[in-house]
Amino acid sequence: MKDHEFRPKPLLTKREKEVFELLVQDKTTKEIAQQLFISEKTVRNHISNTMQKLGVKGRSQAVIELVRLGYLQI
Repeated sequence: MKDHEFRPKPLLTKREKEVFELLVQDKTTKEIAQQLFISEKTVRNHISNTMQKLGVKGRSQAVIELVRLGYLQI
């Protein structure tokens, strides 16, 4: 058997990261949905899931935390 290197699960899914990258570009929920070909409800779900993972209460707090953790650049 090969030894497998342990890699922690990423905090964000690829889609959650995409949503927040667009959010920091001042895109609206509707614009994000159109650009990613998903519904506005799905965009809101991704934002909500990320806020829950981070333990924050708002989008702006989530952005600040993601920048602090190195997941986003502004």
